[in-house]
Amino acid sequence: MKNQLSAPIFKIFLLLYLSSSVLVTSCKNEGKKDRTEKVNSEENTLENREEKAVLKEAFHTDRDLGDNVDSPAIWHGENGENWLLATAKEGNAIIVYNAEDGSFIERYGESGDGEGAFSRPNGITVIENLLLIVERDNRRVQVFRLPDFEPLGFFGDDLLKKPYGISVTKTEENKFDAYVTDNYETPSEQIPPVEELGQRVHYFSFEIKNNKVSGEHQKAFGDTEGRGILYKVESILIDKEMNRLLIADEYSKQRNIKIYSPEGAFTGEVISSQYFDSEPEGIALFECEKDATGYYITTDQHDHNNKFEVFDRKSLKHLGTFGGEITANTDGVAITQKSYGNFENGAFFPVHDDGSVTAISWSDIAAALDLKSRCE
Repeated sequence: MKNQLSAPIFKIFLLLYLSSSVLVTSCKNEGKKDRTEKVNSEENTLENREEKAVLKEAFHTDRDLGDNVDSPAIWHGENGENWLLATAKEGNAIIVYNAEDGSFIERYGESGDGEGAFSRPNGITVIENLLLIVERDNRRVQVFRLPDFEPLGFFGDDLLKKPYGISVTKTEENKFDAYVTDNYETPSEQIPPVEELGQRVHYFSFEIKNNKVSGEHQKAFGDTEGRGILYKVESILIDKEMNRLLIADEYSKQRNIKIYSPEGAFTGEVISSQYFDSEPEGIALFECEKDATGYYITTDQHDHNNKFEVFDRKSLKHLGTFGGEITANTDGVAITQKSYGNFENGAFFPVHDDGSVTAISWSDIAAALDLKSRCE
């Protein structure tokens, strides 16, 4: 009797074993399928993003990685000068190029802390014939008059800790407002606790009188709670007409552009991290004064997928993405809307990979993204 029952019992165990094996295999395959579908979904998301318009650069300045070039600015002089100026952080100098073809003109400055000397110059801006340079390690903003690089003095040296970016607007004749980012850190070079981030931006007023600059500190600001906290700051842009101060937050968990009022209050507006795969860097404004239209051009700094995102000035709607054929790892950018040389509608100037600056015709950018080539 035992022997007669053993065969059916064996068959039952065999069937149960085979069924469980099939079930396990099925679950494994299903898990593999889920993972595959997830990967495919992610790839499709990347593929379905709006494509970047890749544009040929009009010129590329000579490269010197030893200079560690950070940010550019443009100056158009009264005597026909068209200068492209760039800060050399490691070179402790300002490099001047011809903005028509990128050829070298001169190099100004030396290491030091006196007038006309620099210690890690970073942010740079030009307004009228004034050149302003933010020096990180001298902790100040130094002012010159172009084209002779006449030193007019400096301000902020008693307040700034680790300044980087700057944006300036005119208020009256010979009077200006300046906004300077200050990315101070803990002794171990970490982002400070949020309750200590209330001085991420410094607001100064300054005046040029008797060939000297005098600066007055108005306030320091930055939220210490909520969506407006500024964790890691460098690039900044004042748009007085729109009552906006655009501040790039490079912190990896933020990667966005927060918008404050010029008085220092967070507006609640944020240009989302969805447009920045890496660090948001330089910001430029294409400005039409007559009707307050235009574009914000922002930088997504990346070694291999460096790109520039364009947003409508009024609505902040995303309008498109472009990049250069060679331009990579961009820190600062500059723009001019002036017609000169081969640039009928001006040009856009991004830093290229710490060693040089390139130029992209605005006409090419406008055509690729269906933007205005000039203001009416």
